[in-house]
Amino acid sequence: MRKSRFFIEVMLILKIILYFCIRQPEKSPIHLPIMPSQLNLPPYEIRVKEEHGRHQIFDFLRRRYVTLTPEEWVRQHFVHFLVAYKGYPKGLLGNEIELRVGEKKLRCDTLLYNKELQPQMIIEYKAPHIELTQQVFDQISAYNMLLHVDFLIVSNGLQHYCCRMDYANHRYLFLREIPDYESLNNPNRSVLYD
Repeated sequence: MRKSRFFIEVMLILKIILYFCIRQPEKSPIHLPIMPSQLNLPPYEIRVKEEHGRHQIFDFLRRRYVTLTPEEWVRQHFVHFLVAYKGYPKGLLGNEIELRVGEKKLRCDTLLYNKELQPQMIIEYKAPHIELTQQVFDQISAYNMLLHVDFLIVSNGLQHYCCRMDYANHRYLFLREIPDYESLNNPNRSVLYD
């Protein structure tokens, strides 16, 4: 009995010595599966990690790490741009919002809600290498058939298109720039329109 207790104590001491004496190899820097291409968006402090061999980026709206894809790279840059440079309240933005049409599930990349928590803007992202074609606009239009928002934005991080819906005249008006949050409810700001 004494020998077994002695053996346990010796093993415990050895573990402690090994723990403090053997230097753990430092983690190698994360190599992103996509190159952080020069987006037409301002940079921000990116939080990236690798878990189970997969690269993840921190989504500050969902408050968790998500799989890093080229489209996610654009989403995170664009959302940070809206909050930091255009004054959009992060509490009124949501990423990956699920919509249902009967049994079919759709996901909006990002939604902006108004202060009454009604959808006000749909934002659709594509990877930087994806061209913004009519198919992309058709996709966001399908989401808008369900939500009837005031603004639509599509972006691949290099090009951004924003339009204001004019339901009364059955048309949409392209804006010259992404509006700041304060100007969203001011349709008379003609400087925004082409």
